[in-house]
Amino acid sequence: MYFTKMHGLGNDYVYVNCFVEYVREPGSLARFVSDRHFGIGSDGLILICPSEKADFRMEIFNADGSRAEMCGNGIRCLAKYVYEQGMTKKKELQIETLAGIRRLWLQTTGNLVDQVTVDMGYPVLQADKIPIISENSRVIMEKITIHQTDYQMTGVSMGNPHAVIYVNRVKGIDINRMGPEFEYHGRFPRRINVEFAEVLGRNSLRVRVWERGAGETMACGTGACAAVVASVLNDLTERQVSVQLKGGELTVLWSDEDGKVYMTGPAETVYNGEIHVL
Repeated sequence: MYFTKMHGLGNDYVYVNCFVEYVREPGSLARFVSDRHFGIGSDGLILICPSEKADFRMEIFNADGSRAEMCGNGIRCLAKYVYEQGMTKKKELQIETLAGIRRLWLQTTGNLVDQVTVDMGYPVLQADKIPIISENSRVIMEKITIHQTDYQMTGVSMGNPHAVIYVNRVKGIDINRMGPEFEYHGRFPRRINVEFAEVLGRNSLRVRVWERGAGETMACGTGACAAVVASVLNDLTERQVSVQLKGGELTVLWSDEDGKVYMTGPAETVYNGEIHVL
């Protein structure tokens, strides 16, 4: 089976073109290819598939084999792949995901894609739709206790569930200890992605992300968007924010005109390869 490894700000995935390849058990394949010792090494597997509703369909599987609804870094890389592989000549695409159809705009130099802007859709703020178990309709700076320590979380869904936690300094947190405690906490029926956010200014955030099913990743597009939405709700930033992640920087805009979130960032191809799949 042929594959391409790609990343958006270090958030890396193995891509398989299902127009020419057949994947029998994507969950087990995701676990295999994601292993950084015995496999290729990635945060997960993304399948590029035909769609009856859009230009292409994206299927995402986390490193543990679980299914993901949406990935902001992953969808930018998919757009780069289909354009540079000649599967489309369009610079405005529609991609079908489990979170709905997403629109993308490609910035190109010659035949190469430099940056991609993604219409990430409307943030979902209702607690039961994120979902987060709460007595309130929205989860905004709501207390959650981890290891006998109280934190304040703000809940947002960007097609997948997020809890944003503000800290004074993200570099100082023990994310490998805290991340799993949040992810599997009983208040999150479908588990949770956690953003630990440090406010640098009205237009700047620094964020570390613990992704559901993958652990800490170098970047998370939906997580960056969730952090900006939460920061606007809490009057900590303006609507357009530069989000600094471990792997680089994304620009996120929560538009006050149409209410949607727009994310802009790079996508990179690492290498192409072939693996034997039983």
